[in-house]
Amino acid sequence: MMTIVALTPILAVFLFLVVLRMPAIKAMPISLLVTAILAFFYWKVPFVQISASLIEGILIGTSILYIVFGAILLLNTLQNSGAIDSIRNFFMGVTPDRRVQVVLIAWLFGAFIEGAAGFGTPAAIVAPLLVVLGFPPLAAVVVALIADSSPVTFGAVGTPLIVGVEQGLMEGGGLAQVAAVFLGDLSIGEYLKIIASQIMQFDLITGTFIPFIMIMILTRFFGKEKSWKAGFVMWRFAIFAGLSFTVPAFLVATFVGPEFPSIIGGLVGLVLVLFVIKKGWMIPEESWDFDDKANWSTEWLGNLPVAEKEHAGNMSLKKAWVPYLLLGLLLIITRLNFLSVKGMLTSVKVGWENILGTSITAVFEPLYLPGTVFIVVVLISILYHKMSKKAVYQAFASSGKTLIGTAITLFTAVPMVRIFINSGVNEAGLASMPVELAYKASELLGESWPIMAPFIGALGSFISGSATFSNMMFSLFQFSVADQVGLDPTAILSLQVMGANAGNMICVVNVVAAASVVGLIGKEGQIIRMTLVPMVIYAVTAGLLGFVFS
Repeated sequence: MMTIVALTPILAVFLFLVVLRMPAIKAMPISLLVTAILAFFYWKVPFVQISASLIEGILIGTSILYIVFGAILLLNTLQNSGAIDSIRNFFMGVTPDRRVQVVLIAWLFGAFIEGAAGFGTPAAIVAPLLVVLGFPPLAAVVVALIADSSPVTFGAVGTPLIVGVEQGLMEGGGLAQVAAVFLGDLSIGEYLKIIASQIMQFDLITGTFIPFIMIMILTRFFGKEKSWKAGFVMWRFAIFAGLSFTVPAFLVATFVGPEFPSIIGGLVGLVLVLFVIKKGWMIPEESWDFDDKANWSTEWLGNLPVAEKEHAGNMSLKKAWVPYLLLGLLLIITRLNFLSVKGMLTSVKVGWENILGTSITAVFEPLYLPGTVFIVVVLISILYHKMSKKAVYQAFASSGKTLIGTAITLFTAVPMVRIFINSGVNEAGLASMPVELAYKASELLGESWPIMAPFIGALGSFISGSATFSNMMFSLFQFSVADQVGLDPTAILSLQVMGANAGNMICVVNVVAAASVVGLIGKEGQIIRMTLVPMVIYAVTAGLLGFVFS
């Protein structure tokens, strides 16, 4: 019974969203209610703890909503200014083949954005960009979420490792005893570098196949012929594109550290893949495209209100790309620890400490959130592209309209997750729900733990919406299990991080945010159904590698 109750949030989400196909705007409030009731009556979580978790969830949801608004506003602004038309023409000029475009934009450009910003930002940028290039909204979201997996290890300049794993190994203000004994004279910083290298050794296989999986899903589910073959013929190009990211990322992780592998891997990959495209290597002569839009399934389409275009004439490609280049530059500058900018931005905090007298605290830095960078870039773009007042008003108005459904979903999904995570404070003598589930899994598997370790990481991302938080929540647990059953803790921690990456593909918070920016509110369950298989493939592959080599 304890296991069933602990699984309630996960089972509820899959039942209502995936099986019954209810829109998230209905499914998540029901799931929240069921979770809160069971937490109170069975887990015996005090009412004040549940209430504080609800408030915490709403505050966190507000910060996510801010990021979503910024992403949509940037898209509508650039559509209005004419920049998107020029960018679309550029990509169509590079190649009209949608299979190649998805690798360039979702896999490589997305990896760069993940490395710079993290926190679901790549999908919020990549998905709408693919839509304006002519991709069905559902296809754009699915491939954007799948692509945002392997690069997550080093997202936001290494946050999932530097913050997630490091803080996850702390106990009582210092390094946990089991970890301290294992590390010996090795500093935590040096150990994180070792973990980063170990992860990329595994990801030289798992991550390298992500572009191939993306292309196969694109041609099988969104092509006119619904063909696996149209995707399979791209296997050489897809593997090359995978290696173009994973090899540079491995080298940077091994010799430099966890801060820049995704940023450098994404940029190096873009250069290498663009060179191959220009030479026409490994790409079939016959280009692949979607069927006529009139023949698309209604399930693929979004309902995002887009501002009317006020621009006239053709904008130069250089001028059109400036906002995105500026976005990447600002994201990097604001996240480098040795620059004073980060300290200035993070010094401004909004939130509530010790909510309702509990230990629960929800504080975020609004100036540091990617949403602020989006808005700064929007304001600069308005001036640089010399937009009219009418065009600016339409961009803001149409962007605001998209937030209503997203807000309802986020303000129920995130509180449900926080109740689940904060359930460790209870009168039943139990650990928190996710930790109890992890304990149960470790009892059942023993030395076969490497196969399960990635799924624990994926569980953490699924319920929290953050790979960083998953690593923070489960790193010490994974380390302890490895120590108890005689496995290599470094390998098991690496599998935890990779599992957290995999969970990024299906976590409700990311799915809702990505769906919002292309107008797919209500189709979250369908998105999860399509990203679930790639998530399982990634986690299983990582687990098998860990089982063999740990």
